[in-house]
Amino acid sequence: MREVPAERISSEVARLCIEASYELGEDVIQAFQQALEKEESPVGKAILERLIENARIAAQGEYPYCQDTGFAVVFVELGQEVQVVGGNLVDAVNEGVRRGYAEGYLRKSIVNDPLFRRINTGDNTPAVIWTEIVPGDKIRLTVAPKGGGSENMSEVRMLKPADGVEGVRRFVIERVSRSGGDPCPPIIVGVGIGGTFEKCAWLAKKALLREVGSRNPDPDYAQLELELLEEINKLGIGPQGLGGRVTALDVHIETFPCHIASLPVAVNIQCHAARHKSVTI
Repeated sequence: MREVPAERISSEVARLCIEASYELGEDVIQAFQQALEKEESPVGKAILERLIENARIAAQGEYPYCQDTGFAVVFVELGQEVQVVGGNLVDAVNEGVRRGYAEGYLRKSIVNDPLFRRINTGDNTPAVIWTEIVPGDKIRLTVAPKGGGSENMSEVRMLKPADGVEGVRRFVIERVSRSGGDPCPPIIVGVGIGGTFEKCAWLAKKALLREVGSRNPDPDYAQLELELLEEINKLGIGPQGLGGRVTALDVHIETFPCHIASLPVAVNIQCHAARHKSVTI
C-alpha cells in the first residue's frame, strides 16, 4: 500500500486552483481561433478577438481570466492501493482550496447555507468533491472551477425511453436556446445520458473535462455530438449572446447504462472560461 501525505494533496490542490484561474487549455485557445475564422458577425469577431487577448494577458500576468473564479469542483481518481496519511482526503482537498483561493487572490463565492443563511464562507470551501476508486497506486486530481452563470443554465430531465434520440436532441437544443447569452457563450455543452437522476448530471459535468474537439468513442454518439453542435450554432445566439454563428465551441456526450423504464438526460453548460487543471501524484 503506497502512502500519500494529506499535505501533498493540499499543496497540489492549492496550486491547481491558482493555475486553473489564469491559464486556459491550449485546446480552448485553438477553439477560439477556429471560431474566429468561422464567425461572420463583426461584433462576434470582435468579441472572440478580445477573448483570445484576455487569455494571453491572464496567462502572462497570472491574473484570473474571469472575475467569477467559480465553485471549486474537484475530481479525484483514487488508486485502490493508495492510503492517505496525516489527515483525510476530504479535509486535504478543502484545505487546498482554502489556501489556493487565498494565495491566488481569487474571489470567494460560496455561501454556507443555500436558502436561509446565505453567508459567504470566506475561503470558497467546501469544495464539491467527486471520488472514483480506480486500479493502481496513484491519485489523479482535477480542479475545475465552475462559474455560477453557466451552472445556472444546467438542467436534468427524466425522459421516457420512447422519446429516443429526437427527445434528447430537442431537450439539449431547447436548454441552450433558453439559456441565450446568460452562460457567456461561446459555450461548451456537456451532456450526460443514462444512469440515474444524479448519475447523468455527474456525467454531464465530467464531459466538460474532455479536450475540445475530441469525440465520443462510440460512432453513434460522436455523430450526435457533431449534429448537436451544428444545430446549436444555427440558433444565432453568438459570442456573448450578441448574435453570430458561434454559440458553442463543442458538445461532449458521456453515457451510462440505465433502467429499462428510464432515459435520464442532463445538460451542464460551461462558459467560454473552460478552466480545469490536473496532476497525478
